[in-house]
Amino acid sequence: MDNLFSRTENLIGTDNLLKLQNSRVAVFGIGGVGGYVVEALVRSGIGAIDLIDSDDVDITNINRQIIATKNTIGMSKVEASASRCLDINPDIKITKHKLFFDKSTADCFDFSKYDYIVDTIDTVTAKIELILKADSQNTPIISSMGTGNKLSPSMLEVSDIYKTSVCPLARVMRYELKKRGIKKLKVVFSKEEPIKPQTQARENGKQIPASSSFVPAAAGLIIASEVVKDLIK
Repeated sequence: MDNLFSRTENLIGTDNLLKLQNSRVAVFGIGGVGGYVVEALVRSGIGAIDLIDSDDVDITNINRQIIATKNTIGMSKVEASASRCLDINPDIKITKHKLFFDKSTADCFDFSKYDYIVDTIDTVTAKIELILKADSQNTPIISSMGTGNKLSPSMLEVSDIYKTSVCPLARVMRYELKKRGIKKLKVVFSKEEPIKPQTQARENGKQIPASSSFVPAAAGLIIASEVVKDLIK
């Protein structure tokens, strides 16, 4: 009988679809990359998902974030994302966390409950803290490196953090994770050289990165595919 996931079931089989429906995934960061991770996971049949983000939807998000529309501007990202998830699959179990993840909020989460963790956080210190927490519980995690200032989704790759190149964020992460004894980390990164922004707009003293509609989206879809493949293997 046809159902929401019959086409997926036809591809991966009934047993694997059940694995996805019995899995709980946490996505930290519901932005340009994370929004598409959530979208693809929900459409793949994931049974439970945690949405973690402290921000509200802003007009500048519309060029790249799937949850950002004129109707969602001003909404919290976790609320906008949760509403979209339920429109796709009313049976999905959603846990919303409207907070900024860092060392001070890490204890709000029981990382042993997750079958997979997705890191699409922008801040280096927060990414490191999340990776350390996942490692302490032996919970699988995949991390997004930089997608800003990029134009070519075909330059994205899946790799271990210690085999990355070009990406400035990956370079910092390699250094910091090596210091902390993390021996491996699955990441999605781009080999495209960063493009210099055309304006000098700044926020909180930092240059605002340029962005496209397709590189963050492609990175999010790649990450979701890796999560699904790892959960059913």
